[in-house]
Amino acid sequence: MVRRAFALVDAIVAAVILGMALAAILGMSASAVSAQTRGEQMQIASMLADEQLEQVLAVGCERYGRTFDERGACPAPFGGYRYEIEIDGGAAGDPYAVRVTIRWPHAGRERSLAIQTLVAPRLGDEPDPDRKPEEPMGRDA
Repeated sequence: MVRRAFALVDAIVAAVILGMALAAILGMSASAVSAQTRGEQMQIASMLADEQLEQVLAVGCERYGRTFDERGACPAPFGGYRYEIEIDGGAAGDPYAVRVTIRWPHAGRERSLAIQTLVAPRLGDEPDPDRKPEEPMGRDA
């Protein structure tokens, strides 16, 4: 009788330990999936911020506000993300301070990523220079 009782207690203790181990594994899996989702969202936000900075560099800080909106929703398929660009400075040849902020909803809260950099003004550059050679290049070999 004592052996049967000991075997029953042993089985119950093993089941409890197994249950706690499974709960811990499920908790870690949920945490890993959440961290992966946050990482993916941060990667998308950094890509979108980089794209906005590339547009600033392409048209120049002086003309950016006249060419593009300084805030709004990102294009599809990233409609849940919003951007805001702030451009300050650039007087007397000083660099412009450009700050891009990307915002998106996550788990009922708003997340954001901000990148700030300095951009040199385009002193004396034509807005869209003609990049053709003055003389045609001979291709005869």
